[in-house]
Amino acid sequence: YNPQYISELKNIPQEANLVAESEEMGRVMELARKMANIEATCLLTGESGTGKTMLAQYIHSISSRKEGPLICLNCANIPTELVESELFGYSKGAFTGANVSGKKGLIESADKGTVLLDEISELSMSAQAKLLTFLQEKEFYPIGANKPVKIDVRVIAATNKNLKNMVETGRFREDLYYRINVMDIYVPPLRKRKQDIPALVNQFMTYFTAKYGVKRQLSQGAMQILSSYEWKGNVRELRHLVERLVVTVDSLV
Repeated sequence: YNPQYISELKNIPQEANLVAESEEMGRVMELARKMANIEATCLLTGESGTGKTMLAQYIHSISSRKEGPLICLNCANIPTELVESELFGYSKGAFTGANVSGKKGLIESADKGTVLLDEISELSMSAQAKLLTFLQEKEFYPIGANKPVKIDVRVIAATNKNLKNMVETGRFREDLYYRINVMDIYVPPLRKRKQDIPALVNQFMTYFTAKYGVKRQLSQGAMQILSSYEWKGNVRELRHLVERLVVTVDSLV
């Protein structure tokens, strides 16, 4: 698979374990645990960088599917004309230039596991229609195939867009919206859960100092500055800043 938009996520990275010191994230984690072994499709919403992918990994890691693959498709990065073939694959000779032996799609590759459709709002209407059919029937037709493929996979969707507004403006299928929104878990922005910032900073500091083989310590004053910042880029922005400080600053005070 093209690593630009598809990845297989096997383990939760040590530096990105979810932190839930705040009441807001505590509620998120409680919902995630309840959803882990429920087969209904789950929709993760929230701003970019809040940790929706990590939450999907957590849900998968504590579910009965944890021994199976967790495969993520970033729908925003994949070319529109390739979405259906990447999701559902194609049979041999399906179109000019196709692999002579055909190609297994992302969803089939995740059999017995979980698929995360990140930025699902970016799927074309035709891909949305085919995804809806799969979610309803648990089977699909690869491009050019005359026999359906039936598999066992759990789908988690994620978006930073307001899908309900997109439904109202005709940019997202209403039937698909209600099909994926059986359970909506909203991941709050970092500025709404500032109690988590010190724990996140310490977690990232521990990871990056070990990674780069350096010793760094953050003063209480510096921690107060980080805790009071608005973090428009959320956890992702905080993580990148801590890494930059560990690498570039000889003494953190």
